[in-house]
Formats: sequence, structure tokens, C-alpha cells
Amino acid sequence: MNLSVGIVGLPNVGKSTLFNALLRKSVAASANYPFTTIEPNIGVVPVPDERLAKLAAAVKTSVIIPTAVKFVDIAGLVQGAAQGEGLGNKFLSHIREVDAIIHLVRDFSDSEVVKTGVSPVKDIEIINTELILADLETVGKMLAEAEREVKAAQDPEVGERVSGLQKIKAGLAQGKLASEVMLTEPEKLSLGVLPLLTVKPQILTLNVDEDKLSGEGLRISAKLEAELSELSPEEARAYLSELGVQESGLEKLIKAAYETLGLQSYFTAGEKEVRAWTIRKGTKAPQAAGAIHTDFEKGFIKADIVPWEKLTLAGGWAEARANGWVRLEGKDYVFQDGDVAIFRFQS
Repeated sequence: MNLSVGIVGLPNVGKSTLFNALLRKSVAASANYPFTTIEPNIGVVPVPDERLAKLAAAVKTSVIIPTAVKFVDIAGLVQGAAQGEGLGNKFLSHIREVDAIIHLVRDFSDSEVVKTGVSPVKDIEIINTELILADLETVGKMLAEAEREVKAAQDPEVGERVSGLQKIKAGLAQGKLASEVMLTEPEKLSLGVLPLLTVKPQILTLNVDEDKLSGEGLRISAKLEAELSELSPEEARAYLSELGVQESGLEKLIKAAYETLGLQSYFTAGEKEVRAWTIRKGTKAPQAAGAIHTDFEKGFIKADIVPWEKLTLAGGWAEARANGWVRLEGKDYVFQDGDVAIFRFQS
């Protein structure tokens, strides 16, 4: 599956600096004034996973293909964006296209970078208010259309849709995100996937100084990430160790995105390559096979499954089979994070 995450925040909170660091090169312009990013910059970033190298050593291959996350650097929102201030609705439309939002909040001290916000708490309120105002307009249109449908035909499902939209509209008017509004199961089913900004999972992230990386919440330093992007992986790890930090900002953000969206990885491993695949937690074997190719899902028969730790400990598939660690699973098997699979299917 293709996972896309948008980086959102007020101008000059460090979005483009972080985006450039994530891509390990300066793709997006970074400057000391608002609206440096006019169109959203898009970059595909490999997901760091130390299990891949261990699996590659076990199956004796040098080809490693990690799974990836698409990051979208969205230009800074300002107060009044929902009414067209700044670059307004153009930016809001870019947010609609991502799976999750990294809400980046400035909490660093740098007098040379123009500060457009007030405080972390207030800045969060400004962004959420603009998203809520945009959603209020969308929900208003959807509700008017649903109410017309109710008058035209006595359809119970449309009635549930009206009820759900009314609840969401009321919640938004009270300053709630749509994701915080409680709905009944029939209302949820009638609404389906809503084209709203505030239903998207948010990963609240503080952009802090290097000496404030420890503390509550998800904290990163975009400046530090930029410095790390210039180093080799070994040098970057050593630098982080000196700072007493276990994970890079990229690792923190991807882990948070996976947890927020309920995702996990499984692997295929052989002499040709070792590769990671992203699926949702709770995915059954045929659908997991479909992540590789739709034909795998359609013709699924069985899957050979072994936990990645067992395969690396054994030193290969033959040894793992000899130890009785490889299981043959059918259509009802629910994949676990770190499973290594060989699929059997008919074409």
C-alpha cells in the first residue's frame, strides 16, 4: 500500500527543513519568509528497518528493498486560510490527499527565523480552527444534499446519513475535530469515508532545540535532522548516541505514522532479494499477498510463514524448515508484524 503523510503547520515552523532532511537532500526551498513552498513537494522515503539487513545475511542476498512512505511538504497555513487568506484553500486541498497529518509546531529558539505564531498551544489551535472551518463548509453542503434526498425518498440509510452529518456539524461548531465526534455504527456505515480534513489522523510533533529532545510528546529537531542528513548512517548513529538519543526524527515519525494508522510490515526473503511490504494490522493472508500483486490474492492457496527472528537464527529457509519453524497457513491466517512469507498461488 502507498502511505502518504502531509507535513502541516504555520509558516516558518521548519516544515521544509524537516522535509529536506527526510529526503537527505534539499528538494524543497527553505527560506526565512512565509510561503516558500507554493506547490507541495513530494518525496518517497525508505522506511528504516534493521531487520532487513539481518534477513539479507540469513538468505545470502545483497539486494534489500525497504517499504516506503510518501511525505508531502505542504505550505504554511495562516489564520483565515479557510476564507482564502494566504494561499488559502489551495493548501487545504493538498491536505485532503494524504492519509495522515504531521502537525509540526514550533518550539525552538532562533531569533533569525521570523516567528509567525504565538505559542505551541495557540499555534495548534490556529491550525485546527482553519481545518474545522473548512470542514464546516464541506459538511454544510453534504448535509443540505442529504436532507434533499430524505425529502425525495424515505430511505433509512439516508436518514442515518443526515443524523451523522448533523452530529458532525454540531461538533465542529463546538471546536471539535470530526474524528472526536461520537457516531452510531449505522451512522458510520451510511457516511463511509468522509472527505474531511479533521477525520485524518494527526501526529502532533514539536520542533524543538537539540537540548529539548527528551520530554513529553513526540519531539524532533528539524535542524538536527538536517545535520544528520549530511552524515553517513554510521556517523549519524554515533552523533545521536553522543546526544543521548536512541532514534532519529525520521524513525520517530515513521513509527508514529505506523502506530496511528494501524500499519505493520511483513517480508519476503530469498536469494534474489529481501523486501518489506506494508499492510494494515489484522490483514489476512490473501490480502497480504495482494500487496505484492493482485494475482497473488486472487489465486492464493497457502503461505509458508516464519517469524523473522527464527529465519535469521536458522540462517536460511532450509534450516528453518529442518527446525520445524516454518508453518503452512491458509486463507484465515492473520499476518503478524515481522512475518516472512512465501506465497503459493495458482495463476
